[in-house]
Amino acid sequence: MLRHYGTDLLDWYRGRLSSRRLAVLVKHLPRDSALGRELHGEAADWSVTDYLLAHVVDQLQEANWMFATVNRDEDSEPLDYPEPVHRPGQPHPPKGHSENTPGDSLPSPEELQRFFA
Repeated sequence: MLRHYGTDLLDWYRGRLSSRRLAVLVKHLPRDSALGRELHGEAADWSVTDYLLAHVVDQLQEANWMFATVNRDEDSEPLDYPEPVHRPGQPHPPKGHSENTPGDSLPSPEELQRFFA
């Protein structure tokens, strides 16, 4: 409260700050406040722009991986699928394994037949 509004929380106890005004101030605290960090964890540091930028980076890495995979020598080792940018509040995937790795769940022959029929 003091950092963002210059208002001491003890003013509510002293009677200089009404309960309604205190509720409004708390409700409109920015996400990077101590309360916001307590409620949202490290996600309080990320804005919508940060999430969108992480998605763009993931898509660019995937496009580069696809381009390099298609244009590599047939005898060379397959390239590792790119690791996605870590988002706050999500567990880190084990090293060398991505949740979106292609080939994790291959379609069955029946599914392929239905798709191409």
